[in-house]
Amino acid sequence: MNIRKLLLLFIFLPTMMLAQINTDRVMAIARNALYFEDYVLSIQYFNQVVSAKPYLYEPYFYRGMAKFYLDDYVGAEKDCNQAIERNPFVVGAYQIRGLSRIRQQKYVEAIQDYTTALRIDPENIVLWHNLSLCHLQQKDYDKAKDDLNRLLEVSPRYATAYLMRGEVLLNEKDTVQALKDYDKAIELEKFEPGGWSARALVKLKQEKYQEAEEDLNQAIRLSVRNAGYYINRALARFHQNNLRGAMSDYDLALDIEPGNFMGHYNRGLLRAQVGDDNRAIEDFDFVLGIDPDDMMATYNRGLLRAQTGDYRGAIMDFSRVLSVYPEFTAGYYQRAEARKKIGDSRGAQQDEFAIMRAQIDRLNQQSSNKQPQDTITSTATADEEDAATTTRKRSDKNVENYHKLVIADDTEMNRTYANDNRGRVQDRNVNIKPEGLFVFSFYEKATDLKRTLHFYRYVDELNHNKTFSRDLLITNNEAPLSADQVNLHFSLIDQHSADIVVNENDPMKRFMRGLDFYLVQDFSNAMNDFTQCILVDESFFPAYFMRAIVRFKQFEYQMAENQAQQPVAPALGQLRVDKVETMDYTLIRRDLDKVIDLVPDFVYGYYNRACLLTQMKEYRSAISDYDKALQMKPDFAEAYYNRGLTNIFLGNNRQGIADLSKAGELGIASAYNVIKRFTE
Repeated sequence: MNIRKLLLLFIFLPTMMLAQINTDRVMAIARNALYFEDYVLSIQYFNQVVSAKPYLYEPYFYRGMAKFYLDDYVGAEKDCNQAIERNPFVVGAYQIRGLSRIRQQKYVEAIQDYTTALRIDPENIVLWHNLSLCHLQQKDYDKAKDDLNRLLEVSPRYATAYLMRGEVLLNEKDTVQALKDYDKAIELEKFEPGGWSARALVKLKQEKYQEAEEDLNQAIRLSVRNAGYYINRALARFHQNNLRGAMSDYDLALDIEPGNFMGHYNRGLLRAQVGDDNRAIEDFDFVLGIDPDDMMATYNRGLLRAQTGDYRGAIMDFSRVLSVYPEFTAGYYQRAEARKKIGDSRGAQQDEFAIMRAQIDRLNQQSSNKQPQDTITSTATADEEDAATTTRKRSDKNVENYHKLVIADDTEMNRTYANDNRGRVQDRNVNIKPEGLFVFSFYEKATDLKRTLHFYRYVDELNHNKTFSRDLLITNNEAPLSADQVNLHFSLIDQHSADIVVNENDPMKRFMRGLDFYLVQDFSNAMNDFTQCILVDESFFPAYFMRAIVRFKQFEYQMAENQAQQPVAPALGQLRVDKVETMDYTLIRRDLDKVIDLVPDFVYGYYNRACLLTQMKEYRSAISDYDKALQMKPDFAEAYYNRGLTNIFLGNNRQGIADLSKAGELGIASAYNVIKRFTE
């Protein structure tokens, strides 16, 4: 046994030593993992490069990026510090460090980062965007406006800049100019819901409720899963006495975001208004579960409990409110009535005496021309404008406003764009991305909506025979590996390597190790194993299938790298990239053709080839493969979705929309968003 272990050590020693010194290869694998959002795995590879060559800036920079996407903002900032120490001219390092500082609310330091980066790259849209955001957060509106004006000089069609400048103008009380900016944002990007929502909020403040509802209708058409849009439309409908519509919007908002405070509070008020007392109590129970110290919700629940005959529960709620607001006379009145119902005459008399004393005190204060001492009551009477409205800000703690609908504070309402500071401002709502290729994997991301089961008898047999350590899946929604899963697959690679030494002609062992290499993003070794598997057994279709996947992903990553590094006008370079594209697509297609020849009933071979043909701009052939896939699997949601997009690209909107409708029915929610854009 010891001799065998020693033999294995000598076999793998050259490879181990090479891994220690070949940092370029490890760096390439790490960036592969980062590109495909396998952040935990990429960090482990970057750690190896840092250990081997601590003087390089790249591993620190990319490791910082991975940490940022894992929400480790402190770690990301530290890594960017190291990268900048080693190379102070890398714009991306300042950008990631600035974003990390924004997430930690270190706006002054973030401003320093963006100012420095803009000296290096003065026309970088993302840098100007985030610098403006920092000044907005600091309420330095003059500087924010200057930043946004400069951004619009650099990119006049950047709609988000108009939205941000509109927010600045609203904070400066310049509603007219803010509306002009929102109009411009909508003109530039009519399929972006943020502009419609922003303008709707201004219309709400102007009490133009019908116009606000129309804008919110557009926002909802473009983004059906945004609870805030339904909350705001409910407010517009409420002010037009459309209680049924408002109630429906609160229901929809809470389906999307069950924990929404304003949704439950306002729906509770409306339910109480229409006499649905028990369900109104449920809403206020939920609100108080979120914030037990919300006295207005407590008082509303007390009123409803009294209305439904739960007088002891009502008394408890009224007593809690009065312990916080001892001068709230309406609370004493309601508690007195509840105490009478349970026969507590003495308690009721005490409450009535408190009411009488408060009235006498108020008369004495008025006669002596003094301001009332009760801050709660005096606020309600002094602020006549607020008392006349039917809404209150969420931060309003005036218990006299218990019956008013809750709206967001100005700082929350004015924010008309979201998550732009995550560094992915290029991922706009207008981007339409097809469903990806299917692969063999052990890990799949969970989804909110149930999709059709992806099954093939051969894979089912492998799982039934316990060929792998866990069930093999067919998925196009791969999940990144956790640290434990990474370590597991590294150990499995060692186990399979030992098995291959014993029996190098076993295609399954080669395939299993290739799959492990694929999962840890080592595409080069995965490719070698799948190729060796094919050389041993030319009929082993899973190796062709996965080799096509590896080649596709390698090519996708190479193209992304080429685009990032491409000079502005390199005609010769562009020809080189196109040549690589043709060659790589041909190799991928050859593998998928072989899969279909070997297993003509394997639907995912046709689907993947259709996706590839779309990339090759052979749209008619792609549709033919999607047709074949749907004949074999009529509930294939992803095939409907991609065929729909392909038909729309070819101008066959009616057929495309029919396919997208079917895809939405089968669980791809984004299909509805696309339908709305192409049926306008």
